[in-house]
Amino acid sequence: MPVLSPPRKRRKEARPSELLKAALDLFVEKGFASTRLEDVAARAGVSKGTLYLYFENKDALFKAVIQEGIIPVIAENEAIAARHTGCSFDLLERLLENWWSKIGQTAYAGIPKLIVAEARNFPELASFYYENVISRGRALVGTALRCGMASGEFRSMDVETTIDVVIAPILMLLIWRFSMACCQNVESDPQCYLRIHVDLLRQGLRRIDRESRV
Repeated sequence: MPVLSPPRKRRKEARPSELLKAALDLFVEKGFASTRLEDVAARAGVSKGTLYLYFENKDALFKAVIQEGIIPVIAENEAIAARHTGCSFDLLERLLENWWSKIGQTAYAGIPKLIVAEARNFPELASFYYENVISRGRALVGTALRCGMASGEFRSMDVETTIDVVIAPILMLLIWRFSMACCQNVESDPQCYLRIHVDLLRQGLRRIDRESRV
């Protein structure tokens, strides 16, 4: 009789990443409140008991999703800012482009809409997201703006308000994509949207001496 090979065992260390991928997909599809841990386990192809080996509850699972996929991009942008030399607008543009390529074009783009929709119902998770993502992202944009204003490249404006104006159109693009975009008859072009946004920033931020306007 032929000797049957024993069934291949899945690598234990591969399971957390599979669970995080399943959790991200379900959080984006259903929202935080409607996502059940048993559904995450089923989507990942494991038992609910296996999920509890890695994550004690749904809050911990959500935080792990953020720590795995979004916080590293924030850290990468912080490293980009720390190494940057040259004009401040180039830095600002690079930060936005990196965020869009690593987050905006992935499933993680659905997280901001989830946070906006469910922040008041889950304030502890909202605070975690604000401290680890929003606050650090705002600080990066603020760094580029302050450097540009200090060097005379940008005109002087209230920095905190300008940060909001820089970020808001990108945030709206992500929220719209996972909400009202389904009602549009014509599919929007995110790349065109971003090009226009960057061009408006370039024109709006630059310092214009009075002599050049005479």
